[in-house]
Amino acid sequence: MSTSPTARATTPPTVWLTRGRHTGTTAEDVLRHTLRRLKDSQDIDDFLEVPEPGAAPYRIFESRMRVAGEVTVRARLSLAPGTDGGQDWTLVAEAARPWDHAWPSPAGMFWPQEPDAGWRHDAATGLRLEEINPLPEDDKAVRRRLRDCARDAWHLHVVVHEAMTTDERGRVPLAHWLPPGLRHRVVEHRAAPQQARVVNWALREFGVEVPRGGAVVLPGSPAPDGYDAGDFSVRAVFLDGTEPTELVEAVTRFAALPRPLPDGAENALTSLREDWRLLTLEEELARERELVAMYAEALDAMTKSRDLYREAAERAHEALAAYRESAEVPGNRQQPVSQAAAASPLRQLTRALDRLKGGTRARRPAAREDAPSPTASRPATAESPSATAETSSVTAETLTTASESPTATARPQSATADR
Repeated sequence: MSTSPTARATTPPTVWLTRGRHTGTTAEDVLRHTLRRLKDSQDIDDFLEVPEPGAAPYRIFESRMRVAGEVTVRARLSLAPGTDGGQDWTLVAEAARPWDHAWPSPAGMFWPQEPDAGWRHDAATGLRLEEINPLPEDDKAVRRRLRDCARDAWHLHVVVHEAMTTDERGRVPLAHWLPPGLRHRVVEHRAAPQQARVVNWALREFGVEVPRGGAVVLPGSPAPDGYDAGDFSVRAVFLDGTEPTELVEAVTRFAALPRPLPDGAENALTSLREDWRLLTLEEELARERELVAMYAEALDAMTKSRDLYREAAERAHEALAAYRESAEVPGNRQQPVSQAAAASPLRQLTRALDRLKGGTRARRPAAREDAPSPTASRPATAESPSATAETSSVTAETLTTASESPTATARPQSATADR
């Protein structure tokens, strides 16, 4: 079996599934009437039309019965909205143990069994179940039909070639001889005597061939593991009213192969298992117990999570208290991160240069206002910041000394008077 991510899941041995089309416009009424009649006759244990919120496009019907005395079978039918061609339906059933084709068909848990019932049609091709479907006369139409049927994984398609034109004895459908569990899953195609070549030409791409006067079971897509065209072809089918034992055996063996789930069947099977509503009292009690156990497990997990969180919070508070106590002890005070960053050599050098620049700018205007220095008219020279600061300091001290000495001011005045 393929192990790629795109490999399809295999149909479980307990599952029975098929699909079809009801050609009329009253499929819902037919289902309701048939289900009530089957329950009244005790052919089924119970049924339920699942209420859907709002105007749901699909109608869901559930039915339950017992086979072989004690094996419970649950079946779920999904009915699509109506179209010009009718209403498509999908049926999935699951038993409490591997399926036995001798059991009644689950289709009989929903639909009436009259021969002219309108629900016995293949949804893909429109062909009838439990009846003989002659191939078209046009070669291209034959190829299109067989190509579609060879790729169908919902039904078992059997092609029978008539070696000669048959009478009424040879017009008995294959479904008449099949076990009950296969009658609503097999589509029989009949090829006229002159169509042997066109049939094999159409099936060449699938690696199968119909023997002249024989039959073959088409593989479906994808083909099941273990399928070999030679193992599921019959060289001669006597259409004389006798049971085609070899062909019936080939169809039964093919149905027993582990087949991949068809497109859309996985969702239908999941809905049957997870959204089932038709419960017995024992099943309701078991489901409630499962819910209680699930809630108890979730509550226990939440309680453990809360205790772990509380323990972690207590440890964090203890660590914070220990850190604060160590910070208050003299000689063990730790510098904050901002002070440590400010004490770095690069930051100290930057701040020292900023202070020098600020001091130089503050002193130069004061020297000009109090006593302009004779050197102020000199051209500016490129001096270092330290030399400029020293010059400004000396000039300020000289001016201050001169203003405080009275003799220095009086002597020039007396000299002027003498003259």
